[in-house]
Amino acid sequence: MEPLIKVKKPVRTKSGVTPLTVVLAPRKCNHGTCIYCPGGEFVPQSYTNKSPAVMRALALNFDVKKQAESRLNSLIKMGHPTEKIELIIIGGTFLQYPLDYQYGYVKGCYDVLNGVESETLLEAQKTNETAKHRIVAMCIENRPDNCSVEEIKRMREFGATRVEIGVQILDDEIYKKIGRGHTIKDVIEASKRLKDAGFKMGYHIMPGLPYSNIEKDIEKFRMVFNDESFRPDQLKIYPCQIVEDSPLAKAYKKINYRTYTDEEIKKVLTNMMEIIPDYCRVMRVMREIPKEKMIGNAGLTSIRKEVEDELKKNNTFVREIRMREIGFNRNGLKLDTKLKIIEYDSSGGKEFFLEIVNSENVLFGLLRLRFPKEVIFPELKNCAIVRELHVYGQSLNLHEKGKDSQHTGLGKYLMGEAEKITRESRYKKLAVISGIGVREYYRKLGYKLEGTYMIKNI
Repeated sequence: MEPLIKVKKPVRTKSGVTPLTVVLAPRKCNHGTCIYCPGGEFVPQSYTNKSPAVMRALALNFDVKKQAESRLNSLIKMGHPTEKIELIIIGGTFLQYPLDYQYGYVKGCYDVLNGVESETLLEAQKTNETAKHRIVAMCIENRPDNCSVEEIKRMREFGATRVEIGVQILDDEIYKKIGRGHTIKDVIEASKRLKDAGFKMGYHIMPGLPYSNIEKDIEKFRMVFNDESFRPDQLKIYPCQIVEDSPLAKAYKKINYRTYTDEEIKKVLTNMMEIIPDYCRVMRVMREIPKEKMIGNAGLTSIRKEVEDELKKNNTFVREIRMREIGFNRNGLKLDTKLKIIEYDSSGGKEFFLEIVNSENVLFGLLRLRFPKEVIFPELKNCAIVRELHVYGQSLNLHEKGKDSQHTGLGKYLMGEAEKITRESRYKKLAVISGIGVREYYRKLGYKLEGTYMIKNI
């Protein structure tokens, strides 16, 4: 019998999947450079050469296959399960890179995880459906003005299931002043198209921007959830910082700008956490930028934990997903679970947020079902769409038995409930924006591949 490996940094896989991050080669964004943004020449846009993921990529000359192989081996050595991989592509606006680079980059990742070189991307994906290391989800960072139907189709060809867009603050005047190069209208249209195509979508939010203030940040953040034109599934909250080599580093004195203090950041984050609804998850708070790369107040990377600890201490009711996940709430865990369904309007469509929770609102699993506003692709005609199925808890390999969440039938149960809601509606079919490596799971539930979606007649 092989000795058990003690998992290092188990928090990385407490949410049910194993993330594997690869970094794009340096390239400036087409619109130019946002005022707060470093990089683009020797390192990817918006990153520094001291960011952990970038340091790994730099050492490998940004070769994607070497990155994927190195990261996979590291995860195995650390004892993490690697049969269910979420591939995360970071470093710039991926869809602005040359097309050959994009397709070659994604294929390279599949080839490494498959352990075999394929002739085409389609062949690599077919192999990955039954490979040892399967890509069950794929995330691409993007801009709101790079989400046309054509670009969304390309992301589906890659096998992407999640898209993060830089929103920062919903204010067209500030967008102009900081050089964002897009408008609120772009955010609204991108949100609608992405959701109608079934993507899980995230916003990057940046409090403390030049020309904003605490009151405006909180007011605009309320708009993110009060206005049905937005309502993302997840957030990354990155308070603005003055980073070396950014335009802001050269201009902050001239425009009389200062970053928020740690106490001001805590105030903003506390207010934001109280606003965030049940259906949204805060993926990250604060960028991984070392203090030596910053000018002025750096912002503590531990601020999120301090804010969450204070909220718990004060018994503040927080609905945000990550704080409720079973993986972070195992002490005295109660198994008195029930199904809870929240209905809400979002980007012109109707959303059903199904979650399995216990009496203390600890989250075991969730499903996002959408009745879309428009048909983006022909195969989605008359389809409701499952945008996400996720069972939380420590990630397991495919054939490991679960105890209270993963691999206990919760996913199958949630899919059954989604089919029931769909059957009672005007829709004749249910589609799933499945990761390539999860197609076999959905085939067992009676779904068939049509285009890039798994679809079942209801």
